[in-house]
Amino acid sequence: MASADLDSPWPSSEVESFDGSFYIHVEEENSTDGLSFLEVPTTSVRRGSRIPEPPPLPGKNYTRNTLSKRLEVCCCVPKETKDMWNKLFKEGYGADVHIITKEKTIIPAHSSVLSIASPVLGNFLQQSKVKSGIRYIKIPGVPHQAACAFIRFLYSSCYEEEEMKKFVLHLLVLSQSYTVPSLKRVCVHLLEQGWTTTENVIDVLQLARCCDAPRLSLTCVRMIVRDFKTIASTEGWKVMRRANPALEQELLGAVVETDSRKQERLKKLEEKKIYLQLYEAMEALLHICRDGCRTIGPRDKLLKGSQVACSFPACKVLETLVRHFSGCKSRVPGGCVHCKRMWQLLELHSRMCNDPDYCKVPLCRHFKEKMQQQSKKDEAKWKLLVSKVLVAKNAMGPFSSRQSGFL
Repeated sequence: MASADLDSPWPSSEVESFDGSFYIHVEEENSTDGLSFLEVPTTSVRRGSRIPEPPPLPGKNYTRNTLSKRLEVCCCVPKETKDMWNKLFKEGYGADVHIITKEKTIIPAHSSVLSIASPVLGNFLQQSKVKSGIRYIKIPGVPHQAACAFIRFLYSSCYEEEEMKKFVLHLLVLSQSYTVPSLKRVCVHLLEQGWTTTENVIDVLQLARCCDAPRLSLTCVRMIVRDFKTIASTEGWKVMRRANPALEQELLGAVVETDSRKQERLKKLEEKKIYLQLYEAMEALLHICRDGCRTIGPRDKLLKGSQVACSFPACKVLETLVRHFSGCKSRVPGGCVHCKRMWQLLELHSRMCNDPDYCKVPLCRHFKEKMQQQSKKDEAKWKLLVSKVLVAKNAMGPFSSRQSGFL
């Protein structure tokens, strides 16, 4: 038969082929700062209550696979019915349509089934020419086996896993081109659940965008960003770079942005750690000067050489710093690095202390008076530091067993 008389049902829009300890950190004013549910026990309804008992929430192991299995169990179509539709497709009894595939082979089908399952195929069948009671249409661009799997799905909504895994990208294109949303959902679900690999993720991404599958597209982008070095060395990436340089620039931008966010997040975590260490140093300083710890403490208390571990994390380091400060001969800011650090800790304490008249920390009132002579710029820096330390303190919340006397 002449190929000129064959009508092609392929839509006009073509899809592209898929061939150190306690360092004071003073900042400027503009410094920058599947699916699990909790199981809720159900309660019995009181007698006489008209309010129905709510259904239980999904468990911790509730996943999309669980949902798929539940849908399969709840399917009301008997196996015999599916077998009958499969048999009708395979035997082609009473077929009035011949589908021509890429290899010029023929797949017999029924116009009524195709028209109901796919409105696009229905429109092409109405426009196709009839020869000896048979209508001829083409499904170009995909292998014969992929076309067979597609037509079979239109009959019984069934598929072989091996064929689906081999032709899932072809079937995704066919489901979009011929408007078969049920097949599209199956393809997208399988690709999201592990069938997308480092080798095919670039092809899947391009098809997901062409086939209007935004969630699958986002999944692919995340996978590319997560394993960029491996994916950038695949053949799919090289082909995409030549055919679609705009997409390459977009993905490179996503990788750079993700890396910047990661670096910023790590920087904030490191800053938070420093502020938390300063807060713990303030607690330990007040503890040493008020209560004493092991062999060091206030002059009005006689301490015994107890070796019991202190509950303040910064106490041991701070004890060493206090001992050095008390015996250092150059004890002036700038004369000794360790003494300078101690002076800064004492000043930070005075800015956080609410009762300098009765405070036992040395030089607390002295630094309170010194604040009035500082410049506005220095005052703003210290206020910012105090606020950061207080935020770190509040982040500990009620889980902190230690209570600070100056906050």
